[in-house]
Amino acid sequence: MNTNKEAKGTKQRTLWQEAWRRFKKDKAAIVGVIFLLILTILAIVTVFIDIGTDGRIYNEYVIKQDLRNRLEPPSIKHPFGLDEFGRDMLFRMIWGIRYSLFLGVLAIFASVLVGGLLGAIAGYYKKADNIIMRFMDILLAIPSILLAIAIVAALGPSVTNLLIAVLISYVPTFARIVRASVMTLKDEEFIEAAKAVGASDIRIIFKYIIPNSLAPIIVQATLGVAGAILNIAGLSFLGLGIEPPTPEWGGMLSNARTYIRDSWHITLIPGMGIMLTILALNLVGDGLRDALDPRLKN
Repeated sequence: MNTNKEAKGTKQRTLWQEAWRRFKKDKAAIVGVIFLLILTILAIVTVFIDIGTDGRIYNEYVIKQDLRNRLEPPSIKHPFGLDEFGRDMLFRMIWGIRYSLFLGVLAIFASVLVGGLLGAIAGYYKKADNIIMRFMDILLAIPSILLAIAIVAALGPSVTNLLIAVLISYVPTFARIVRASVMTLKDEEFIEAAKAVGASDIRIIFKYIIPNSLAPIIVQATLGVAGAILNIAGLSFLGLGIEPPTPEWGGMLSNARTYIRDSWHITLIPGMGIMLTILALNLVGDGLRDALDPRLKN
């Protein structure tokens, strides 16, 4: 009797409810979600603080310099210490979340949308395959950081152009992943069944093919955020990205490398911030991959 009730309850679960049930079992993924939620809340709080104080907190604690106490190590007054210009590292790390994490996530999210659409079209329609994928091959032949440098140098340094550069450099990767998944799935029996009942190509692609291709996309997206953050940091270091004194973790790390032997905290803290963020993203991505894989029924 109990077995019948459990079976009935399982059948009543939707796909997303079943995925959430499996995701909750992954403790490491839950820890990653909590860490990312904390970062997100902190970033949102800084936005409201800037609006509510008309930028006074930002000017006083984030960009104001205190050259007399520069490179001061962590203390009770300054838990993360001061940087090479005497600016509080704790406030700069918190305010830098919106630039380091959000820009990387936003760039990869846009790359997934654009690359996924192009990959789906290329994989489903043979006539479009050669045109789209040959263009993707050209972009893949250029290292992503060099492509981003060329784009930003041509358009000019700004946050918008930085996002465009990172977006374009990662589009080919997601286009190839989605194309491979579409070509694998489009000849499956459930796709043939959908065609038999008159489902349109758009419905087949978005309702049946793409949902069954989420696992590799999610894993690559988590890795892509790591690369995007590093590319943003590299472009900032070259003067083509986020310009100082705006706090950005990668830029903070690049500026601090000169003082790595004398003041460990100004390199360790932003480096740990990047590392822990990427680790959390990878844990969440792995958890989502396992939860959304329709072949897993545990």
